Amino acid sequence: MDYRIEHDSMGEVWVPADCYWAAQTERSRQNFQIGTERMPQEIMRAFGIMKKAAAAANHQLRPERMTAEKLEAISKACDEVISGLLDEQFPLVVWQTGSGTQSNMNANEVIANRGNAMAGKPLLHPNDDVNMSQSSNDTFPAAMHIAAVIAIEDRLFPALDGLISTMERLERENGDTVKCGRTHLQDAVPIKFSQEVSGWRVMLEKTKEQLTLALPGLYELALGGTAVGTGLNAPAGFGAAVAEAVSRLTGKPFVTEENKFHALTSKDAMVFAHGALKALAANLMKIANDVRWLASGPRDGLGEIFIPENEPGSSIMPGKVNPTQCEALTMIAVQVMGNDAAIGIAASQGNFELNVFMPVCAYNFLQSVRLLADGITSFDKNCAQGIRANREKMRYNLLNSLMLVTALNPYIGYENAAKVAKRAHQENISLREACVSLGYLSAERFDQVFHPEQMV
Repeated sequence: MDYRIEHDSMGEVWVPADCYWAAQTERSRQNFQIGTERMPQEIMRAFGIMKKAAAAANHQLRPERMTAEKLEAISKACDEVISGLLDEQFPLVVWQTGSGTQSNMNANEVIANRGNAMAGKPLLHPNDDVNMSQSSNDTFPAAMHIAAVIAIEDRLFPALDGLISTMERLERENGDTVKCGRTHLQDAVPIKFSQEVSGWRVMLEKTKEQLTLALPGLYELALGGTAVGTGLNAPAGFGAAVAEAVSRLTGKPFVTEENKFHALTSKDAMVFAHGALKALAANLMKIANDVRWLASGPRDGLGEIFIPENEPGSSIMPGKVNPTQCEALTMIAVQVMGNDAAIGIAASQGNFELNVFMPVCAYNFLQSVRLLADGITSFDKNCAQGIRANREKMRYNLLNSLMLVTALNPYIGYENAAKVAKRAHQENISLREACVSLGYLSAERFDQVFHPEQMV
């Protein structure tokens, strides 16, 4: 491999010749060879948005330093970062400095060197130009918020909307299908299958609402606080100007955080938003478990719904098919719940003027959104859209349920109804036979008052 010599404030560094990164990135690449978890692409693309916006704000406020020529060069390089063309130029791992300084410098170096290559001359300096009016301490938390908002709004919400739409269709198709309800994993009174599905749908809708409530905190950007929140070396109005530029580039209502001391040291907006992600994970766990229980069998389980058969389920049992999409979704839910613990602990570590657990916080947050979005899409496409009610089995289970005796409460009382249920179960006879044999109702009167389909 060919190398070139780059330098920073600590001296010279050998850097791969075909890379746009420079000395500080290379130092981090060599000093933190820890794990395989790279800084998320979402963060680095957010840096592309932010650096382009910062250049625009600096051109507006400091045109003598951020010239039109420099603005154009930075903007072109940032466009390539945003589009993903330069993804391979961001090799750093999550396990680095807790402020994300090295990833900020990775962005600065790549944008400067790529901009210089396109300009055909050494026009840009990573610190003096690309990082003008900024510090890693305000750019990394801003990148976290930008990436989080884009991931939630552009990736997770469409996936949620798709599954909600599928649930709405299942409700319409099953409005006349009555089945046995269940509580405590035991038979309960009847319910429509459409009503059961409506519970799933509203779980998704409620958690989307909760995520929407969390977005305003993520719209607030730390930019303009620089090193400790005082705004040292940033011109007056920079925070508002750069937030406006970020909004213009993303089409999302980002604003400057009013109190930059809070913005640099607290990650409460990330904790609050991830709490809603955890709530979504909990609801998805329930939905996926319901689906696989209802589809259990196919002969010796509940078997009340059919789900798509996507692949063989066993290496030893021929013909076995398993609810694999449900299992994948439940594993995702477990991961998200674990991520929530990591994010909460990371957010608690804001010491004095800075939180230095930001990379792990960002990594876990974005992994949660990515897994939830992909998992929901996969579950919807490969399972939920193919759910069909097994009406015959639902009817059989319904009529076999002892809890239909609840319909007799107004006519024979709770205690007598309990005796009917117990005799029917002990003697393996119908509720009708038990009720008549105990002398509580005649057969004719039982038939008049006993209508399971009216119990919903």
